[in-house]
Amino acid sequence: MTSRVATIRRETSESSIELTLDLDGTGSSTIDSSVPFYDHLLTAFAKHSLVDLTVKATGDTHIDVHHTVEDIGIALGLAIREALGDKAGISRFGDALVPLDEALVQAVVDVSGRPYLVHSGEPAGYELHLIGGHFTGSMVRHVFEAISFNAGLTVHVTVLSGRDPHHIAEAEFKAFARAFRFAVARDDRVSGIPSTKGAL
Repeated sequence: MTSRVATIRRETSESSIELTLDLDGTGSSTIDSSVPFYDHLLTAFAKHSLVDLTVKATGDTHIDVHHTVEDIGIALGLAIREALGDKAGISRFGDALVPLDEALVQAVVDVSGRPYLVHSGEPAGYELHLIGGHFTGSMVRHVFEAISFNAGLTVHVTVLSGRDPHHIAEAEFKAFARAFRFAVARDDRVSGIPSTKGAL
């Protein structure tokens, strides 16, 4: 069975990222993004997608967490694309409905090769809220954009209900993780590329 592992190193004037991803892991992770709430979200992603994920990052978080958070999302997307290879034998589609107390989020993932994100339902003002005092709500969508566009995924994330910003963000990441898990899973009944076009 071909190993589906990728390591991405990304260095800019704003951040330094080293990220390793194993799509066929057990959900273990070692995350040091230098952004505490993002560590929490990435740990939840690994746990519920059953990928093994290691992230070591530093950046200009004294200015804003934006650059570091976005660059990790880019690196994660690139690692997903590389680890998937030609995508032969995968399920391709995944969906999940995940609650966290009052929050409820639906996520759908298509390993389509066509980057697209539909993200909706966050309550008014959510994007301005500082979660944990440092992670702006607007960054949640931004991370999904970075992952989707760099991995070549079509992703729909819909917040169906929620009041607490922490709960909403965490439910979004858990729902995405579960949908992603099913989409990238190997399926013994799939022969070759799961597309009538013969390529993804």
